[in-house]
Amino acid sequence: MTSLILRTASGVLQPVLLLYSIFLLVAGHNGPGGGFAGGLVAASAFALHALAHDARSARRALGVHPRTVLAVGLLVAALSGIWGLLAGRAFLTGLWTELPLPGGGYLPIGTPLLFDAGVYLLVLGMVLLIVFPLAEE
Repeated sequence: MTSLILRTASGVLQPVLLLYSIFLLVAGHNGPGGGFAGGLVAASAFALHALAHDARSARRALGVHPRTVLAVGLLVAALSGIWGLLAGRAFLTGLWTELPLPGGGYLPIGTPLLFDAGVYLLVLGMVLLIVFPLAEE
């Protein structure tokens, strides 16, 4: 079942949902949100695309297999914990550094954000591994 209204709304809402998911990811380690909530919102964007068009089109829009996204997320989350071990601290210890900005000042970057990015990708991949086969039925 395809609806012109749903296809049009999907084209407008998908970029907004993906942008909002990135906002949740970045703002989440200091407030509500984070990798889990951001990953769910990103997965909902692709689920909406699958409903509006079809699962094959949503898979093409994702660009890679959801299992690959899941594996990369697991790797990124694990690597964020290894940084603590390399620094002589406990696994998953939060470490921060500051990157200089072009206009002056510094941007603090830490392993908690890296861990959240891994969780984001892991949740996105896992949800899409469930949603895409259901949409193909």
